[in-house]
Amino acid sequence: MKTARQTTLRDQVQLDGIGVHSNAAVSVTLHPAEAGTGITFLRTDQDHPELPAIFRTVSSAELSTVVGNPERGGVATVEHLMAALSGLGVDNCLVEVDGPELPILDGSAAPFVAAIDQVGLTTLSATRRAIKVLKSVVVETERGVVELHPHDRGLRMEVEIDFANPLIGRQVYGTDIDPTVFRRDVARARTFGFMQDVSKLWAAKRALGASLDNTIVIGDDRILNPEGLRFRDEFVRHKLLDAVGDLAMAGAPIIGRFRSYRGGHRLNLTLLQTLFADPTAYSIVEPTVRRDRGHADIGVSAPAFGPDAS
Repeated sequence: MKTARQTTLRDQVQLDGIGVHSNAAVSVTLHPAEAGTGITFLRTDQDHPELPAIFRTVSSAELSTVVGNPERGGVATVEHLMAALSGLGVDNCLVEVDGPELPILDGSAAPFVAAIDQVGLTTLSATRRAIKVLKSVVVETERGVVELHPHDRGLRMEVEIDFANPLIGRQVYGTDIDPTVFRRDVARARTFGFMQDVSKLWAAKRALGASLDNTIVIGDDRILNPEGLRFRDEFVRHKLLDAVGDLAMAGAPIIGRFRSYRGGHRLNLTLLQTLFADPTAYSIVEPTVRRDRGHADIGVSAPAFGPDAS
């Protein structure tokens, strides 16, 4: 047994694309960062300080997770990148972006995972700290419920969605999150939305960059993407991916069991607020690893055409 160490990227890596809501070209560069800095965002097109990726800086959690004010140094649609960093066990990273929204890429976390894997991770000397859930925390609304419960080791995710649309219906998916599982079973799941909502969202100047290249589009009686689905239950897997990204806004890996029924970004962030509002509900621990499994032993998004609710 040994104490887990913090990680960062070995080198910088750049990705280019468009914003799913703005349709504007955007470039994002992931940089190595010193131990203890966490994940921070820096807008290179504005003169504002770095913005930490933590639930206290979230300004909106409607169609996507937004840190800060995008008009004054903030960044929108951060959930897929946050899921990739968290799922692969990256503790420290400076994210430079030259616009108000991260690129949607293919609508999943897979391109971010590929970029991180391209440069690899390096282990730092500082000890990794994690947030251990000590007692159950539940947030419930008329639309859904999300929960955090104590769990022996790592992060367990259990997500259920239930849509009236028969092309989705009720789907349940659960898994323990580690880098191997995240790459194989979660990262490639894409965002999705309904064709019937397009006009309304475009009128609100949302989803302007959404297309069949970055979104699973659900028509009246079929999936419109020619290639079909990547997983039979891709919809619930993407909701789980979103939740991984939102929980990463805790600022450190979570050791606990997450459960969600018809959840979304707003409920996920409210759950973090509720957890940290009760000092008896969690503790800060230094996790140990049983054997060398690479650099990430503890792993800790948004529909383009519809509201963020399952």
